[in-house]
Amino acid sequence: MTTTSGSAKWQGGIKDGKGAISTKSGALKDYPYGFASRFEGKPGSNPEELLGAAHAACFTMALSLILGEAKLTAEQMETKADVALEKVGDGFSITSVHLTLNAKVPGADNAKLQELAGMAKAGCPVSKLFNTKITLDAKLV
Repeated sequence: MTTTSGSAKWQGGIKDGKGAISTKSGALKDYPYGFASRFEGKPGSNPEELLGAAHAACFTMALSLILGEAKLTAEQMETKADVALEKVGDGFSITSVHLTLNAKVPGADNAKLQELAGMAKAGCPVSKLFNTKITLDAKLV
């Protein structure tokens, strides 16, 4: 079992305030985030992009494991996770995550990739964390 951490600081109101995100590893150290970077496309990070990066990383690692169990090894995999944040009722919700995988897997055909990628999508710990619709487009390149 492993435990790690991330942290956030915030000063000010919701629209004029400023935040900073940090990770235990130091990959992010006081990286700026705020209303403008979350809702207006301004520079800085936001929770949804961090969740997307985490989901893409988790799914891709899970697929690597599953490929290995099937006696396959990816030469390369690239995954993007699009995380949708939408107004729902009086608040906001993450309404979906769409994973897009481009993989070069010698010895795999499309049917096998779809099967194994689907297993990774369902089984990765971050997928299990989300209470939302998760879709997947996987293709061999």
